[in-house]
Amino acid sequence: MRGEADTWPEMEAVARKMAEEVETESSGSSEAETESPRSVGRWGAAPVTGKTGKERVHSQVLKIREEDLCVLVEDKAANGRFVQHPRRLSFVLISRPNLPCSPLSGKEGTNPVVVRSSGERKKVNPRGEVSLANDDLIELIPGHHFFKLVLLPRESERGSYETAAKKARKEGDDVEAIRSFCPDSEKLPSTFRLLSVDGLPDWANTSCVSINDVVEGDVVAAILSNYMVDLDWLLSACPKLASIPQVMVIHGEGDGRQEYIQRKKPANWILHKPRLPISFGTHHSKAIFLVYPRGVRVVVHTANLIHVDWSNKSQGLWMQDFPWKSDDDNIDTPKVCGFEDDLVDYLAVLKWPEFTACLPGRGNVKINAAFFRKFDYSSATVRLIASVPGYHTGSNMRKWGHMKLRTILQECVFDREFRRSPLVYQFSSLGSLDEKWLAEFGASLSSGITEDRTPLGHGDPLIIWPTVEDVRCSLEGYAAGNAIPSPLKNVEKPFLKKYWAKWKADHSARSRAMPHIKTFTRYSDQKIAWFLLTSSNLSKAAWGALQKNNSQLMIRSYELGVLFLPSPVKTQACNFSCTDNNSSTKKVKQETKGDVEKRSKLVTMTWQGDRDSPEIISLPVPYQLPPEPYSSEDVPWSWDRGYSKKDVYGQVWPR
Repeated sequence: MRGEADTWPEMEAVARKMAEEVETESSGSSEAETESPRSVGRWGAAPVTGKTGKERVHSQVLKIREEDLCVLVEDKAANGRFVQHPRRLSFVLISRPNLPCSPLSGKEGTNPVVVRSSGERKKVNPRGEVSLANDDLIELIPGHHFFKLVLLPRESERGSYETAAKKARKEGDDVEAIRSFCPDSEKLPSTFRLLSVDGLPDWANTSCVSINDVVEGDVVAAILSNYMVDLDWLLSACPKLASIPQVMVIHGEGDGRQEYIQRKKPANWILHKPRLPISFGTHHSKAIFLVYPRGVRVVVHTANLIHVDWSNKSQGLWMQDFPWKSDDDNIDTPKVCGFEDDLVDYLAVLKWPEFTACLPGRGNVKINAAFFRKFDYSSATVRLIASVPGYHTGSNMRKWGHMKLRTILQECVFDREFRRSPLVYQFSSLGSLDEKWLAEFGASLSSGITEDRTPLGHGDPLIIWPTVEDVRCSLEGYAAGNAIPSPLKNVEKPFLKKYWAKWKADHSARSRAMPHIKTFTRYSDQKIAWFLLTSSNLSKAAWGALQKNNSQLMIRSYELGVLFLPSPVKTQACNFSCTDNNSSTKKVKQETKGDVEKRSKLVTMTWQGDRDSPEIISLPVPYQLPPEPYSSEDVPWSWDRGYSKKDVYGQVWPR
């Protein structure tokens, strides 16, 4: 919480005044609502904080002192209130019926309070009650606000109180970590960002982006790569696209949708569906390439070009601008730049129909895969991990899919703390898997060595996958399950049970924004060895499967992801922007302490340390690390089952 009272007497005065006001308002409450309180208050979206109660700011940490008086919160739209009982250091939440109109849904009805305690989610029906303890989470359904109960112990010494308060603030920062996620512009290319989610409070979308934050400025040519494309939504959500002279859409839509898009598209747009030589494959890559007079913007993300993906779901996006190569550069001279080779090799396989764009100062230029070698990618600190369909052998086998990831990780040196550290697989569609392939995939993701050349060794994976209850209580209700399209036969294989972990995203305020983001990572506490943001789900079609005694890799689909690695902190930095004419294409020397090369360190948003340090790269990992394994009550979501328990909109599944 911010702006707390300087002393306990001041805080107690605020609490006493609040309690008196609320008790007066509550004098007509039912017997169940006024049971033996020492101090009573209603809770909601606006906790009372600040010096002498003059400042009111929103916080998701509800701090209550283990004394006679409680610092409580009050809000007329709240649907519950707290009662502290004498001689007990826990609290009881008494739920009262919701107002006739729910703030979010606009529908009449009663919405429960949900309490997360001891690893379980408990629903509190109207006028019901549940005991609360320290660190419990309280969730408004279908509200946006999640509260963490933090009890501040009774202390006689001010110094002791300050220690307790500091700890409570730290826990509060963990809960609201995204509020303070504001990376410097110099670090933005080395991290990614979450997409904004409609309906969340402003602080929950801190440093998040929308499609209009990506497609901006004087674009002269654009290539949009995706699976699903809603042309009507796209042009209304991003009107800038209509003014770009040349636009190509590389898609994975079926024949019916393709014909519709062909009829509706602007005349200067070109459609291209890449060849799929192996059955059951898709063009699933999600990327945007924008050509500017000053350079190119490369964007890799996880959202289909449809409304719900850019509005209601947890998604991720990485982008970086790169300048044109200078006239002194000999383009034909080989240069060591893994990112450039990754990109051009992938684009070449797409085989789109070459088109011409008129570039200011450069005339008419043919836009093909080779065109993208005209840009200077030396400032890239990430690598691209792509999949393309085919039966890949020889050196090509290590260019794609999980074998590409294995190859890059084998060349990387990691800190010793990541030896045998765990893995996380997080995605939104589960293929038909077997234990043999899962071991093959795990071997690739366990690659890497330490500074003494010791292999990192096997990492035990957990699979983050929403439960039925997560989907039911999500922002979209059961409708969110349409974008988690895995059948029961894939989800309920017995060998998968030991891997299931919950989608918990309180610190990013996205527990109820169901994930369409796909990520794979290796971590130790809040430190990250490497992190992959990708279009790839967990399937053989996306990642490939080894065949013929491991001499061939078979991949069905097109996929694209960006891999974040610990990399040298460069003494030469290029803070370049295609849309800022004041940004320089020249590399500016940075100050360094000594000649010892430092490597970047990847951390989560909840890592406690000096984020201003040049080598610290904070990644907005939206889910909790370490993940919480399923309890015996949790059921993994599968979209072909029926669910009779109504969701937050009063619907059942299927509708």
